[in-house]
Amino acid sequence: MTSKTKTVVITGASSGIGKATARLFAGKGWNVVATMRQPAAQAELIPSANLKLVELDVEKPETIHAAVEEAIASFGRIDVWVNNAGYGVFGPVEAASPHKIQQQFDVNVFGLIECIKAIAPHFRANRNGVVINVTSAGGLAASPAYAIYNASKFAVEGLSEGLWYELGSFGVKVKLIEPGVTKTDFGGRSMDVLDSSRQRDYIDLMEKVNAFRAKMIKTPGSAELVAATIFQAANDPSDRLRYLSGSEAKRLWLLRRWLGSRMQMRLMRNLLKISSGLCCYQ
Repeated sequence: MTSKTKTVVITGASSGIGKATARLFAGKGWNVVATMRQPAAQAELIPSANLKLVELDVEKPETIHAAVEEAIASFGRIDVWVNNAGYGVFGPVEAASPHKIQQQFDVNVFGLIECIKAIAPHFRANRNGVVINVTSAGGLAASPAYAIYNASKFAVEGLSEGLWYELGSFGVKVKLIEPGVTKTDFGGRSMDVLDSSRQRDYIDLMEKVNAFRAKMIKTPGSAELVAATIFQAANDPSDRLRYLSGSEAKRLWLLRRWLGSRMQMRLMRNLLKISSGLCCYQ
């Protein structure tokens, strides 16, 4: 390693996109600080001279600030910070308890904000740095049963756009990565499925949503593809904000951009065969 070797910190690196990103950056010769809630449980990422496993739980601010300090102590400076940690609540909004809703935002939004507040002073002092926020195609357009998750990702989209101005005035770049359906454990341990059995009126809707979801996850993009998009953004000297990853996300963005949100939403409703529920009166 030399003084010119760049350093990246990645949250949520224990699996999926985060792990693939850590491997890619390490393979490209970067110093990598792969953070996760339980580093001791990680068996696939092997620590080395340029790869450190560090504890970071976005719901515990003290671990965020400690991770920043450890990364700087280990490698001298941080050049790129990737906010990848997150999960999804799945089910009708009416089925979600206040605790479930709060936790979705604690992890996907408020924890991410705490990470930015922890790294921003370092980047401002250096008049350099890149913040990369991983959102989702679900941050571009909403879907039924993902409304709470969509809301958290829409929040990160707006936050990132505002930060693009704020941190940009100090020479710090802000980037958004928007993947489509990706082959990770998002549908497993990273998905919090709500119990909607008491909301009997949603049975038909949830059957249609689950059937559509089953089709979509048959042809997912790879975590490595998203990692490559993150690496591209990290090395892009331009002030570009958005980086779509995967054909699904690109199609969705084109539909919403060129047809407008109203038409795109009608297409989604027709695709899922969802009734508008509107009645006609004479």
